[in-house]
Amino acid sequence: MVRSINIEEITKNIREMCIEANHYLSSDMDAAMKQAEQTEKAPLGKQILGQLQENLKIAAEDMIPICQDTGMAVIFLEIGQDVHLEGGLLEDAVNEGVRQGYTKGFLRKSVVNDPLIRENTKDNTPAIIHTKITAGDKVKIKVAPKGFGSENMSRVFMLKPAEGIEGVKNAVLTAVKDAGPNACPPMVVGVGIGGTFEKCALMAKEALTREVGTHSDVPYVKELEEELLKKINGLGIGPGGLGGTTTALAVNINTYATHIAGLPVGVNICCHVNRHVVREL
Repeated sequence: MVRSINIEEITKNIREMCIEANHYLSSDMDAAMKQAEQTEKAPLGKQILGQLQENLKIAAEDMIPICQDTGMAVIFLEIGQDVHLEGGLLEDAVNEGVRQGYTKGFLRKSVVNDPLIRENTKDNTPAIIHTKITAGDKVKIKVAPKGFGSENMSRVFMLKPAEGIEGVKNAVLTAVKDAGPNACPPMVVGVGIGGTFEKCALMAKEALTREVGTHSDVPYVKELEEELLKKINGLGIGPGGLGGTTTALAVNINTYATHIAGLPVGVNICCHVNRHVVREL
């Protein structure tokens, strides 16, 4: 049975989600921040975590963006193959939702129309849109505005297969060490292992939208997430980059099949707000 959805519903939801993501910390990140303040061993680190949470509280109460960099809108769409979208083009609907969200929400417009000419588009469009066709008659939308303080710290490593799991660990730790305070820790670290050059980067980005505190269903990947989180928090970078035992709140890893001659690893780091909102239509 085919289900029809008017693209105006896509626009409406993305408008609301852009505003929500930029003003309210998600429940999983809120719980992780509170837990981090309890377990942080460095007095300065604990103080910074408390200040960050106070800022987030003020932002929610006064409808102030939780970060001045309101990000480039990254949209993940999972569209059931039994859905018929009507009323216009999907890409136009998504960008209209972003335009409305950023203009009506008075969010900073940070997108330029050409990477070298660099003229601001004045409405934060176009968005970065990733679309996947799935089973069923639902549309799942993930809105994840990405600030570039952390985005600029992201890396892709094209490892040799012989480097194995130790090579993967070294790559992730290298990316985090190089990021240092620039990614506004405590950070969430998204990792993609496998696929190709672009696939591992995409997996790393989408891994950031997984709820903090949940783990991969693959046993060895779950163990790797836990081990890397422990190693990252042992680096001493700490909240705000000023030292402490909470450099990251989570390490989320996605994996995919790859070529016999390669071991691609993407690392996409996100700051302490790690904005993400998920809805299903």
